[in-house]
Amino acid sequence: MMVKVSDKNSASSEEMNVFVRHADFLADCFQEKCGAVLKFAAAADVEDEEALVTIRLLDVLCEMTSNNGQLEHLQAFPGLLETAVDTLRLTHLAGKQAVNIFTATHAVTGQEEISHPAVGFKSHLIRLIGNLCYKNKENQD
Repeated sequence: MMVKVSDKNSASSEEMNVFVRHADFLADCFQEKCGAVLKFAAAADVEDEEALVTIRLLDVLCEMTSNNGQLEHLQAFPGLLETAVDTLRLTHLAGKQAVNIFTATHAVTGQEEISHPAVGFKSHLIRLIGNLCYKNKENQD
């Protein structure tokens, strides 16, 4: 799906309708499951499939909102912006309460390679929020 979303070739109206339905489904799934990522605040070595899927959903939503074809539809999707902002607040708070994967200084602890799937989650949330607010006065307010 990421390859198809990233494809810059123009899509037919039938393909765009499919993208819109997929975008709705993915946005719904993200809204339902976004809290699962907070499990990583308790233990960074947890292998929670639901949280990993949520991280990947966020990646796909970021790509979809980077494409003008799906952007306007997702900007108007009910509750998506609020969910992203609330999740960002919760991950930021989780990072402040204890040293974990969401702590800002966590990535600066050494030269070791950080391969945890939640690394960059907050930056992807910020990217999604920025995309949803791009040229959209209602969402900016």
